[in-house]
Amino acid sequence: MIHYVKTGDTLTQISRDYRTPLMEIIKANPTINPNMIFPGQPIVIPGFPSAASIPYNIDISLNERKLTLYKNGVKQKQSPIAVGRMLQGTPTGSFIIINKAPNPGGPFGSFWMSLSKEHYGIHGTNDPSSIGKAVSKGCIRMYNQDVEELASIIPIGTPVLIHR
Repeated sequence: MIHYVKTGDTLTQISRDYRTPLMEIIKANPTINPNMIFPGQPIVIPGFPSAASIPYNIDISLNERKLTLYKNGVKQKQSPIAVGRMLQGTPTGSFIIINKAPNPGGPFGSFWMSLSKEHYGIHGTNDPSSIGKAVSKGCIRMYNQDVEELASIIPIGTPVLIHR
């Protein structure tokens, strides 16, 4: 898996975002200077498959409050979602699914999938009336049955594009 450095990124934050120890990232990138990375620089993140090897991708439209699953570029399913509220917006950009956890408890509903952005994920909800609204702390909420179905289909490493 390749991460392209964004403005403001540090290797420490990249390691936290991907839940990968910093020393593993440094070892996987022997030619980089860990103290001087730059926007656009490719960083190998060990332990994740290449995006090209995964037939699925997820497109999330914050304005439409829809999550769309594609397989080999063909739309498979679209689901309504809840997004971040005004002062705790959902981050935009390109991410991947880095782990999955059933039954996380509390407000996360029946399933949690972490994004490669620390503290953010796609998850179920214990409040189905929130779907379609801007009410979360930045995560993507789905109906429990929708997130369970999505999690059963996609592998770790699935690309996720979040946009307005």
